[in-house]
Amino acid sequence: MAEANSPQSENGGLGAALADVSERTTAIVREEIELAKAEISDKITKLAMAAAVGAAAGIFIVVGLLFLLDTVAWAFWAGLYHGSNIWAGFLTTAGLLFILAGLGGFLVWRLVKKGTPPVPKMAIDEAKLVRESFKSPTPEPKP
Repeated sequence: MAEANSPQSENGGLGAALADVSERTTAIVREEIELAKAEISDKITKLAMAAAVGAAAGIFIVVGLLFLLDTVAWAFWAGLYHGSNIWAGFLTTAGLLFILAGLGGFLVWRLVKKGTPPVPKMAIDEAKLVRESFKSPTPEPKP
């Protein structure tokens, strides 16, 4: 009984316990990594399927818009140019599309012009004020 309480057996027990804790911790970490891999793999698979379905939906939208524009062209021909050449309705539709594209391009140009260069002007001004407040003993009030 005296040997069971000796410092060597306590250190052996403590060493074994630490080794056991270390092994279990390593196992838990490995299992967590495997779980994370499985989770990520599952999510990537779902995202890939969603992307494929989204691409198919996008193709259907584009084809539907083409048919809609074809219908608009025939409607222009029937309503405005009936009796004339068929190409007049399609030309009118194309002209309207070019006008819309021009307006869209103009809006994009204005938005890009407002957004460039992408510099955080307010943050830079604030940083300059902070730097000046550290340089001078009394900060000057903002105008």
